[in-house]
Amino acid sequence: MMMLPSGVKVHIAVGYTDMRKGMDGLAMLVEKMLLQDPFSGQLFAFRGRRANLIKIMFWDGNGLCLFTKRLDQGGFIWPQLGDHGGQVVLSPAQLSLLIEGIDWRAPERVWRPERAG
Repeated sequence: MMMLPSGVKVHIAVGYTDMRKGMDGLAMLVEKMLLQDPFSGQLFAFRGRRANLIKIMFWDGNGLCLFTKRLDQGGFIWPQLGDHGGQVVLSPAQLSLLIEGIDWRAPERVWRPERAG
């Protein structure tokens, strides 16, 4: 399970994001679309159109960090545009489920390999 400092919020950008964006482009989205400070120490998560790629950006005190994960099978469960405005705030436990490819709304594995190879 991913351990985050207490008080850290995880902001999920609803809908999909152009995954060609790097740290600077995502930081601008955080400011303009989510109306948040990308240098606040909070986490900001973005999902690509095909739902198999996420990027999580955060400021660690002296630089921007970018975590990326791609699922080989299945997709990340993500809120839709009309559901909650522009963003949803998750708990650290829900983020851990999301990163593992588990539906954070109702925890259950989305996909598991049948056998190796």
